[in-house]
Amino acid sequence: MYRLLRAPLQPVTYSRWLHLCVPLLLLALWLFIDPGAPWMPLLIVVPFGFVPWVRMAEGIQAQFLLAPYERGSAAGTISAEPSARWGDRWRTLLWLETRMLFASVAMCATVWLPVITVDLVGFAFGYRPNEDLDWLLPSSIAPWTAAVLAPLPLVLLMVVVVLLGELITLVAGRLLGPSAAERLTALEARTEQLLERTRIARELHDSIGHALTVAVVQAGAARAAGDPEFTDRALNAIEETGRAALEDLERVLLVLRESAQPASQRPTLAEADRLLESARASGAPVDAELKGRLEKLPGPVTREGYRILQEALTNVLRHCGPVPVRVRVEVAGGRLELEVTNPLPERPFVSRGGGSGLRGMRERAALLGGEAETGPHEGGWRVRALLPLERIR
Repeated sequence: MYRLLRAPLQPVTYSRWLHLCVPLLLLALWLFIDPGAPWMPLLIVVPFGFVPWVRMAEGIQAQFLLAPYERGSAAGTISAEPSARWGDRWRTLLWLETRMLFASVAMCATVWLPVITVDLVGFAFGYRPNEDLDWLLPSSIAPWTAAVLAPLPLVLLMVVVVLLGELITLVAGRLLGPSAAERLTALEARTEQLLERTRIARELHDSIGHALTVAVVQAGAARAAGDPEFTDRALNAIEETGRAALEDLERVLLVLRESAQPASQRPTLAEADRLLESARASGAPVDAELKGRLEKLPGPVTREGYRILQEALTNVLRHCGPVPVRVRVEVAGGRLELEVTNPLPERPFVSRGGGSGLRGMRERAALLGGEAETGPHEGGWRVRALLPLERIR
């Protein structure tokens, strides 16, 4: 009831009324040509239902006039895509026929209800209406009764317009709504977008977090050493790490801005020496063993492997300081095995900051169909990742 009272103040009420009245142009034209066959427009629109672009045109019109509040929304109930399958074409045909029927009802209400109001007002002032309306205004009715009844047809007209508008909007959602294939495509696009955002968040966490960790460790070690030569090496390491982080940040920002410029290649395990030298420059003795043709690894594996190695070394420097680290990267048996081990400090190892880095490593491995393990091992701490190669190829 409240919606009916509020409807005359809503712009969408009148845009829906306009949508209902658009097919009246065809109906009026045909009645002018052949008044004896008012059903003929239902046959005229049949061929148009099978034209793919008609569905798009009807969808755009319905979006603007029936559901303008959904315009631009990813969860809209009305599609604006051309027919891709026969099911879409049949639904478009049914929509055109339904729209013509709704237009006929709207035409009757729009024409006759205001006429009745005019006749009631005329009768109240002493004018006798047409004989066709004797059923409504018998000669015995008092003029004041006609004056009281005069607004009722206009109120009924507004109720009919509101109800027809609501009903045609519901029908449009069913007949012009996204098909199962379109919903699946939209869901896949949304999933890809979320995965891309998650990947960018991981990229920023890994690259920037690694650079800041190296810079903090280097600065602290240089101040504690009090050696000008060591300080110079630390500053060089901070500069190189910061420059690499800026490159990663620039690439990520280009993706976020959807720039047309090509983004630089993400780092791969073929560039693992850069990570190892960065850790060594931070004062951590790194014993590295790299086996296999790392440059021949599939793109997803080598890129995610690089990030896992980067996060593992970052965690060592962040939580344990410059302790000895053993790194083993091996390609064998149709998989990539990556292992980073280090001794624990005297105080218990505590993963501060909620463990997002460890969780990120496990998620990276899981996305490739592999697995990553992190935890205590033989009195130290180990990160071990197994990434399959065959299914990626």
